[in-house]
Amino acid sequence: MSFMKGDLLMKTRKLVKGMAKAEPVWLKAMEQAPPATFPRAEGKVQKIRLPEDVYIKKFFQKHPESLYHDDIQINGFEPVPARLFAQRVLEFKEQGVNEEEAMQVADMEYRAEKKMKKNAYSRLKEIAHLLGKSPPPNPYPSAIKKIQAKERKYVRDRFYNPSIVKMVQVMKEERAAEAQDRMRGGGW
Repeated sequence: MSFMKGDLLMKTRKLVKGMAKAEPVWLKAMEQAPPATFPRAEGKVQKIRLPEDVYIKKFFQKHPESLYHDDIQINGFEPVPARLFAQRVLEFKEQGVNEEEAMQVADMEYRAEKKMKKNAYSRLKEIAHLLGKSPPPNPYPSAIKKIQAKERKYVRDRFYNPSIVKMVQVMKEERAAEAQDRMRGGGW
């Protein structure tokens, strides 16, 4: 719609002048005190790139299961594994280690930490079993399991919540009625 270029004031003037719209009450006041205009950026706006972005991409290529970790955890202070990996690679590079070796060491550290968490939970389960108690929930669940745990309430809700069950029943009845109407009218 090239004829509609411009700000709100210009668009409204054109619509009023072309008699496509009645003159709004606020138009005269806005013409007397037009809104501030901000300069537009010349050309394309460049993306902000951080030095660790390259290593984060490489981390996700190597460990695609980590894609499901939340990038922004509002209630947590720990950065996601990909960002930790990238920061560690940058630290090694600052110390004079070449890029490939830095990535290998950071990857070994990531794998060791992941294995340590897994072993800690298995030991916790063993202790609970020896004490005759049920094992506690995993303090280091995978990101997918975290998401599924949040959604579990809503999945169960659709089967047991009376209002949702009633809505589903009404929808089924409406579909059945529509199918009968099509069959009667022959509107295949």
